[in-house]
Amino acid sequence: MNWITNYVRPRINSIFSRREVPENLWQKCSECGTMLFHRELSDNLNVCTNCDHHMAITPRARFDALFDGGIFTEIKVPEPIADPLKFRDQKRYPDRMKAAQKKTGENEAMLVVEGEIGRTPIIAAAQDFAFMGGSMSMYVGNAILAAAERAVQRNLPLVLFSAAGGARMQEGILGLMQMPRTTIAVRMLKQAGLPYIVVLTHPTTGGVTASYAMLGDVQIAEPNALIGFAGARVIEQTIREKLPEGFQRAEYLLDHGILDRVTPRTKLRGELITIIRLLMGMPQQVVGDLPAPSETDEGATPAPAPETISK
Repeated sequence: MNWITNYVRPRINSIFSRREVPENLWQKCSECGTMLFHRELSDNLNVCTNCDHHMAITPRARFDALFDGGIFTEIKVPEPIADPLKFRDQKRYPDRMKAAQKKTGENEAMLVVEGEIGRTPIIAAAQDFAFMGGSMSMYVGNAILAAAERAVQRNLPLVLFSAAGGARMQEGILGLMQMPRTTIAVRMLKQAGLPYIVVLTHPTTGGVTASYAMLGDVQIAEPNALIGFAGARVIEQTIREKLPEGFQRAEYLLDHGILDRVTPRTKLRGELITIIRLLMGMPQQVVGDLPAPSETDEGATPAPAPETISK
């Protein structure tokens, strides 16, 4: 035994036997710890196949699965002032914006689009929690106004997917002022008699919950989503009482009448189609996209049922 046997040979073997493994091939479920193959997880809309834990999903990935054929058109949102307060904490606000844009590939925390689900045209908006916590900024206020105006112009329903930690602190009072602005946007839809459906995802908190996220005609939430205004610890310190188990979770809010439905992400598309067509006075969706029966088919004699063999 010498240094060639002990060191050189194992080193050469490791170099030639090394296999390139793609990054992010597997993802660990934060709830049950199961290792999930990325393609299988993506096909299941980022829902754990073992425990049904709903992981974060980007607005684009959500819309790809929601709209017919994954086809949708983005609606232009007016750009607000970039840094109105010249805010700086550990970093300058513009630097934080650039970092969030690089991380998510999006311009801001909300995406507004137009398309069809089950051949039913809608306007949809979704927040991205990965973009500075989905915080409510002037841009988000502009986005909701743009979505509402487009819905009124086209006489279409608006579906909004909320996910936020509240108003954006770097914009101060200007961020908080989006609460009444977005409330006015929702009022525009009410006056036009158009449905406004909110899907609350994990987490939806702060000023977002105190404004447009709780003003829907139909309130739907994803399973186990955290929904509330103040944090549970702050509430406990204020009222000096122990909160019940599951407080501020979707299932608890459903039991207490704050939500209408708690629907898994994989079943949400079908439920939205049914609700929208019902509220818009449209006929029920034809499953399988089959053609309507013709006049000749109406008078046709139905085929005889197959004979059963008695034992």
